[in-house]
Amino acid sequence: MTDMSSSIRMRASTRIYLYVSLSLIAAIVLIPLLTTALGGFKTLGDLRTNPFGLPTEWQWANYTDILFGERYWLQIGNSLIIAALTVLLTLIVSSMAAFAFAHVRFFGSSFLLNYFLLGLMFPAATAILPLFIRIRDLGLLNTYWGVVLPQVAFGLGMSILLFRNYFRNLPEELFQAAFVDGCGYLRFFWHISLPLSRPIVATVSIISFVGSWNSYILPLIMLNSESKYPWPLGIMVYRGEYGTEWQLVLAFITLTILPTIIVFFVAQRHIIAGLTAGAVKS
Repeated sequence: MTDMSSSIRMRASTRIYLYVSLSLIAAIVLIPLLTTALGGFKTLGDLRTNPFGLPTEWQWANYTDILFGERYWLQIGNSLIIAALTVLLTLIVSSMAAFAFAHVRFFGSSFLLNYFLLGLMFPAATAILPLFIRIRDLGLLNTYWGVVLPQVAFGLGMSILLFRNYFRNLPEELFQAAFVDGCGYLRFFWHISLPLSRPIVATVSIISFVGSWNSYILPLIMLNSESKYPWPLGIMVYRGEYGTEWQLVLAFITLTILPTIIVFFVAQRHIIAGLTAGAVKS
């Protein structure tokens, strides 16, 4: 009886600990988002005197002026094009490379894999000058590809690691049976491995999409035409010589982060499945 009651108390205390911890984490994540969204409904004076409370007067025009403006949709379209190209190329290159590392034995495979994983240690900002020179020499300045290719290059390390671990967790019997039936590496990759890898494909897609969507330094350096600016560069429109319209900046940020939040919640189940499946063994 004593053991049973102690185990019940342990379960209750554990449950309380989990609820408190998750509530704190949720508050840390949600409070900045709510503060940003509410700040977009305020005037600049109200924002300075009351940054965290409810607006004194709800300024709906802050959002409607942005939504009905041509510049906002142009920048959202540019961000979508850049993010879509980044995701597509990252999926194609990283999945094929990871499949080779997971199932094909060749000389130097470990060295080459470690070379790709070195990219996890260095953000794009550390190599911005060589990147600029290379993109300029290729004639890709002020083009979408000038932003997409560096983003794909710096995203390959994490993507290959996730794909490789997932491919190695696929049943070995499935691989052997496919080869007995005359299925080669390419057919096994396209017709068996990829259809079974929907969770990790969703995971890599969301990571690449969010990284590209929020990228600031690469578009800032590679693009010089406002017609090709993605949304992070659009915030500069609200910065004047003597001041910044922070209420419009907050409204703009709220409207532009909504797509990533929606995409994340739609693919949340696949993301969790992909990350957990890829973390079982290496």
